[in-house]
Amino acid sequence: MRAYVLTRLALMIPTFVGIFLVLFLLLNLAPGRPGGSRAGVDLAASLRDERGLESQRIFREQFHLDRPVLWNPYFALNTDEVRAALERVAGAVPGTSAERVAAWERLDEWGRYKVPALVEVMRADERPAVRDAAVLFLRQAAQRPLVDPFAERPDPAAAAANRAIDAENAELRRWRYAADAPEAEKRAVVARWSAWYDEHAERWRWSALGKLRVLLLETRLAAYAANLAHLDFGVSLVTRQPVLPTLASKLKYSLTLSLGSLVLAYALAIPLGVLSALTRGTRGDRAVTLALFVLYSLPAFFVATLLLVYLSMGSPIAALRWFPTGGWSSPDPLSRTSLGQLADVAWHLVLPMACMTYGALAAISRYMRSSLLDVIDADFVRTARAKGLPERVVIGRHALRNALLPILTLLGGLLPAALGGSVIVEYVFGIPGMGLWVVDSIFQRDYNVILAVELISTVLVLVGMLLTDLAYAWADPRIRFS
Repeated sequence: MRAYVLTRLALMIPTFVGIFLVLFLLLNLAPGRPGGSRAGVDLAASLRDERGLESQRIFREQFHLDRPVLWNPYFALNTDEVRAALERVAGAVPGTSAERVAAWERLDEWGRYKVPALVEVMRADERPAVRDAAVLFLRQAAQRPLVDPFAERPDPAAAAANRAIDAENAELRRWRYAADAPEAEKRAVVARWSAWYDEHAERWRWSALGKLRVLLLETRLAAYAANLAHLDFGVSLVTRQPVLPTLASKLKYSLTLSLGSLVLAYALAIPLGVLSALTRGTRGDRAVTLALFVLYSLPAFFVATLLLVYLSMGSPIAALRWFPTGGWSSPDPLSRTSLGQLADVAWHLVLPMACMTYGALAAISRYMRSSLLDVIDADFVRTARAKGLPERVVIGRHALRNALLPILTLLGGLLPAALGGSVIVEYVFGIPGMGLWVVDSIFQRDYNVILAVELISTVLVLVGMLLTDLAYAWADPRIRFS
């Protein structure tokens, strides 16, 4: 058994890595850009006011969105490619608005690697619009990123480096001009940029080993994998808060609801399924079957609405105003004792937990009934009866343990479902759990949140499959793992 468990744990590592790669690529290659886009804005307006472009640059830089996804060949950017994109943005060549937007986004994606080509275009191209576009993008691309910008307590070396970087970036941001500025002013700014690049050109000269490092390591995948190796799931792109503490703060709501309803469903469904199997064909069995199928067919949002309308305090037509309209607890939980707080939370969870339990209760009880009916006429059960064992021993010790195997199989997929919570129930009853958080993150393209939840779900699936296999050996002594 120990060898089997260790082998399964070792196999989880490549499985997790493969799933991580698929999830990461699907998220980052999906249409859309987190945080919106400034692509396609008017060039003259950007030269007058770059605050939007600057905030977008900082956002993309902090979350490594200025890097390619899988590999980074931008150290080999061709000047002609950059010039063609600048011409399209500046309107120096005819084109549609869609082509202009695409050219602007390409220039954004090339990040700091386009600086040498921008300088060459700025020096050589005499068309004012193209030169102005080159200066605009140069001012964004030449700025250096801060060292670990989200560190709460940076070490002295990182703090000193960030002060130097910030001072240089502030100086570079001042080297600008408006589109209608005099030509002499523009040429003075261009001369400053030219001298600055000649002084710092070594930043864009890579050795063969340096090019390999850029190709493989200066990517979104490498940056995220490096953080993940330290169990750092990054920072939310929306709230700028660390993902893991936020996930932990919301997990208590979803786990309480999901695991509580799961335990309740199994506690009710197994005896109900056994009773239904032992009384098969009777009126009671048919009535239970009909009631459970009706419950299973009712959608969660419909049942949740009915519960609120007829049983909640906030409903104007409720005959039995027994339960709160929603929320996790009353507004003044600190005024109660610990036992009082626990009772208050349980009181608030009666309706949402009932709403989450009835569907699983119907499904699991039917699985239990069918599984027990398959086992109850087996040879080993008839042999147990022939030995004169009491019926409760025959059913409880021999038939039930074997009939539990299909029910245990379901548990492997229920752990990640417990993590995800129920979006509908959490929304209707106003519970700030994982379900609503993940849905909001999908709409806002908050990659770090989505990926953290999916990766933790992956771990739970793998652990759930292992626990299911081990539960097989507990339920059926004939199963042995070598």
